[in-house]
Amino acid sequence: MTTPAADGFRMPPEWAPHERTWMAWPGPNPTFDDPEDLAASRIAWAAVARAVRRFEPVTVVCGPGQAAEARALLGEGVETVERELDDAWMRDIGPTFLTDGRGGLAAVDWTFNGWGAQSWARWEHDAKIGAHVADLAGALTYTSALVNEGGGIHVDGEGTVLLTETVQLGPERNPGWTKERVEAEVHAHLGTSKAIWLPRGLTSDYPPYGFGTLGHVDIVAAFAAPGVVVAHHQPDPAHPDHEVTKEAIGILRAATDAHGRPLEVVEVPAPTVLEADGHWADYSYINHYLCNGGVVLCGFDDPRDEVAAGIFRRLHPGRTVTLVDARTIFAGGGGIHCITQQQPKI
Repeated sequence: MTTPAADGFRMPPEWAPHERTWMAWPGPNPTFDDPEDLAASRIAWAAVARAVRRFEPVTVVCGPGQAAEARALLGEGVETVERELDDAWMRDIGPTFLTDGRGGLAAVDWTFNGWGAQSWARWEHDAKIGAHVADLAGALTYTSALVNEGGGIHVDGEGTVLLTETVQLGPERNPGWTKERVEAEVHAHLGTSKAIWLPRGLTSDYPPYGFGTLGHVDIVAAFAAPGVVVAHHQPDPAHPDHEVTKEAIGILRAATDAHGRPLEVVEVPAPTVLEADGHWADYSYINHYLCNGGVVLCGFDDPRDEVAAGIFRRLHPGRTVTLVDARTIFAGGGGIHCITQQQPKI
């Protein structure tokens, strides 16, 4: 059976030009089980969609019968389609898009099991959204047996991918898979050749805290350019993520990419708030989204919002940095990167 890499496809970096951004609309489910939470989440998702729409087309997948209400909040210029949904995290339930440099568009439809079959998760419909979106985009679809989500990977476009051991190697997702088997599957589907493994994600991404992913990398570290990584830094030793991020930053500083280059690690300090919703806050500026000419950055009404914005302006001088309040999104278990999925331009 052929693979994307064997057919010449690879996952472009997020900073490469986009055709559009895909999102999913929050609907009634265990993540938004309170009507007030659902209403607040829809307002937050719509704010992100409008921020992205300033830079590129946006299509929002809505549950049956929800598109008209969604359009009222999304405003002019945001497209909607209706498909059965369970949750609203398009980064994770949607496809990972690939290009071949010759005008071809493909997508990886990873196996999805509700972030490790967690008790609160529902995924009967979300497990099919990757294939639906790939079909809507006109992409050639490759399926993978690896249980994985888009938030669990980050690539530099030049052969390097970031992973976390508690995600791809976790027994909740891929029992019995070795690191070598995971790497082979990832490389075959992303066109990468070098994996850099972090041991875990942030503290609140695991039980008993909220709706976690069990360690997604896109809240901890992300490529900003080939050889350059932005990394979450919790400077307060009172927060357990102080040690978590110290370890991750140390691993990244000691790593080399697929071309043998040492990584330049740019530390981005966490917001000053230490607790949210009764547990340790996992607020992170790393969970940003790069779109055509823009950076849509998580805001937390925090003194460090502008510090982070300044860092991203320096890293992306040709892009407009837009802060969007992400506290409601984080209360649901993710951030701006988690609710967006890029379709690259071919």
